[in-house]
Order: sequence, then structure tokens, then C-alpha cells
Amino acid sequence: MNVNQRVTETQQDKLAWGALWALVIGFFMILLDSTIVSTAMPAIMKGLDTDINGVIWVNSAYLLAFAVPLLITGRLGDRFGPRTIYLIGLIVFTAASLWCGLAPDITTLIVARVVQGLGASMMSPQTMTFITRMFPYARRGAAMGVWGAVAGLATLVGPIAGGVFVDTLGWEWIFFVNVPVGIIAIWRVLAKVPELPRHSHSFDWLGVGLSAVAMFALVFGIQEGNTHDWGPFIGPIGSWQLIIGGAVLLGLFIWWQGANRAEPLVPLVLFRDRNFSLANIAIAFMGLSITAMSFPMILYLQSVRGLTPTLSALMLAPMAVVAGALAPVVGKNVGKIEAKYFAIPGFFLFGASITVYGLMLRADTPFWLLLLPPVFMGLGSAMIWPAVSLTATRDLGQADAGAGSGVYNTTRQVGAVLGSALIALMMESRIAVESEKAVAALAADGPASVVSGSLAEPGTGAAVPEFLHQAFSLALGQALLLPGIVAMAAALLAALFRKGARSN
Repeated sequence: MNVNQRVTETQQDKLAWGALWALVIGFFMILLDSTIVSTAMPAIMKGLDTDINGVIWVNSAYLLAFAVPLLITGRLGDRFGPRTIYLIGLIVFTAASLWCGLAPDITTLIVARVVQGLGASMMSPQTMTFITRMFPYARRGAAMGVWGAVAGLATLVGPIAGGVFVDTLGWEWIFFVNVPVGIIAIWRVLAKVPELPRHSHSFDWLGVGLSAVAMFALVFGIQEGNTHDWGPFIGPIGSWQLIIGGAVLLGLFIWWQGANRAEPLVPLVLFRDRNFSLANIAIAFMGLSITAMSFPMILYLQSVRGLTPTLSALMLAPMAVVAGALAPVVGKNVGKIEAKYFAIPGFFLFGASITVYGLMLRADTPFWLLLLPPVFMGLGSAMIWPAVSLTATRDLGQADAGAGSGVYNTTRQVGAVLGSALIALMMESRIAVESEKAVAALAADGPASVVSGSLAEPGTGAAVPEFLHQAFSLALGQALLLPGIVAMAAALLAALFRKGARSN
């Protein structure tokens, strides 16, 4: 290698790292926004006078709008340039954040979160595109390490930052803070991120439409069904009809992906690889579990135990700290030892810890005891992410790696969307049942009028009456059994991973 070649490589390396550091500002922001909201949900419920179902839609709307377009926004980057699509997404996300903070009611906030999710879906795939196309293979691992560390930091900082903002400035500032950060991110992208060559792609608009309508019908049917007693709530269409219709449309989407000879959104040939198929189901289970577990925990700590948003976030911080500390260690060793031997105990530890946490929830559970399960959640989480990611793509080969990565990330987001909808259903139904039991028991001991005005709307932003503390604790603990059992079920999928990782 001559001197000129070394200088050129040094310049390219400097350009690549400068672009990456500019891009991860926005990447950090969209991941932070996925976690910062959970701590503020009780405050949003109170501030906008809504119930559990309404505030869960604040999260579900964002996740749904984030997940559905992911299959096509990566190709938009190839067609029009990843820098251009990233910047458009960043501007949309930043403007929508301001809109969220100014929202006067829950409906406006949900609509603004949809726009936010669309912006995030345009940004997320472009970051991976830049890493793949700007870093040579020998240095790509270091770049992915930075990318992963930023994701871990966002997971840790999000809930704590949310608690601080809610305690000091109000829930609106969990969105307002994105505006100055977004402006800085736009400036750095314009200054540091280069234009990359563009590639022509055809767009499967029918596939986009089928997948979007199917996901919306499934999520809306699941999340709203209990609110409307599983009866009609959109004209003659009921919740069960929506769920069944969504499942049928999902089946049509899968059929169309196989029939489309041009350029399908999801190349079904990828699923001929057993490891890829199992890893996608497993990561969907993980997305469901990690999304579904946080709100019952936060609601219990704030509404029942009376902790501030900051303190409630710190009660869950051991999970993020342990996961962040151990993930690099696991990442270095997951290629040397069969990935399944990390994934199996990881899923079991993660799911069992959530289940134990749920079974522990009582109105007077000692706080020190509640700090223990998150430690093991963090340990399990650190073992899951690198092991399942490696398993998903290791046998696909270079030609299919990009498509496989896109499908894998979409599957994870779809799991998160379903987790948000299902946990709303679980919490509402269990709170209603346990609250009725508590009211009946209290009424049997005295006049029903004593409590008739205290149970106006279980699960609203108002403080939970003391006589309902135990009922709420039991109900939220029962809701946590859903993500716990789903995560442990993923351990069975990991046990079926095929051995024999590729070396390339």
C-alpha cells in the first residue's frame, strides 16, 4: 500500500466517522422518544383527562406509524438518496415533536405522534445504510458498536429524563426537548453527511397498503375491544370483525409477497432459512415483551406507591445499567459460542424476572425487593439482542443481508405494536375485575355510598383511592404475566436454532 492509498483511506475513515456521529444524534432522539414517554404516561393521563386506553394510544400510534413504513423507507433512501430521506424524516420528526408538546387534547397528541412515527420510520433505516456503505467490513464492527451503544444509552436515559422533565417542567417537555436537539442534528447532517449514489427500485404499493390496513385493524381491534365490550363500535363493524379482517388482510399480504414477481416488500425466500424464521418470531416476542412490561410497572410505582416520575424511572434503571454493561461482553463472545446458548437462558431470565415482578406486586411490597427483578431482566436482555441478531442473518449471505435486516427490524417493531395494544387490553380488563371485587368487599362492610363516588373511572390520571391500592397492584401484576410468559415462550424458539454459524 502506497502513501497516497493510506491518505485516501484515512480521509474516507474520517468522513465515515464524522457522518456516523452526525447521524446518531437523530437516531438517539427517535429511540429516546420510544422510552421517554412511558414515565410521563400517568402525567399525560392527568393533564389531558384521559384513561389508560387513551394514553396507550399515544404509544401505539407512534409504534404503528414507525413500523409499517419501515419496509419501504429503506428503498426510498436507495431511490432518492439516504441523506435526503433522513433529513426529511428528521425535519418531520422535529416539527411533530413541537406539535405533540402543544397538543391541547389526547386526540391531537395521538395524531401528532403518528406524524412523529412517520418521521422516525424515514430516519431509522438510513443510519444502517450509511454504516453498511461507508465503512469497510474490517471497521464495520466498531461502527455497529457505537450504534448499539447509542441505542443502549437511549434506553437508560429515556425514562430518567422523562421523569426529570415531568417533575420539573411538565410532561410537554418530553416532546419540546426534541426541537433544539433536532435543529442541532439537522445542522450536523448538512455539514457532515455526504450524498451517496442512488439506486432505482420498484415500489410495492399494494403490499404497503395491505400491510398498513392489516396492522391497523389488528391493533385497533385488540386495543379497543375491551373498551367497547367486544361489540360494534365503528358502525356495524365490531372488534372481532376487525381482528379477523386484519388477519385475512395479513394473509393476503403474505400471498401477494409470494406472487409479486417485481420487487416484493418481504422476499419470502428468506424464510426458507430456519434460523431466520425462528429469530424473527423470537425478536417479535422480545419486542412485544419489552414494550408491554414498562407501563404497568410505571403506573404501579407512581399511582399506587406515590413515587415521582424520576424515582419510578430510577426503580427500573438497574435493568438498563446491567444490560448496557454486559451487552459488549456478550457481543464479543456470541460469535465464539453457539448463539442459542446465550438466547435460551437470556429469554428465560428476562421472562421469568418480569413474571416474578408481577407476582410480587402488592400495595406494600418493599421497594428494595422491587429492585431485584430488573437486575435479572437486564442480564437476560444483554444475552438476547446480540444472540438473536446474529442468528437471524448469519446464514443469509451477503446478497440477502440487507433485505434480511430490514425484515428483522420491521418484525421487532410489529411485536412492539402488538405489545402496546395487548397490554392496554390486559390492564383495562384486570383493573376492572379487581376494582369491582374491592368495591364489593368494601360495600359488604358498610354503605355502598361511601365508595360509589371513588370509582368513577379506574385507570384515569386521577390518584388511585387508597382502598383500591391492593386491587390495582394485583391487576397490574396480572397484566405483567403476559410479557413474562411471551418472553419465556421465546426461549423454546431459541432452543430450535440450528447450529453451525457461518464464518463470513
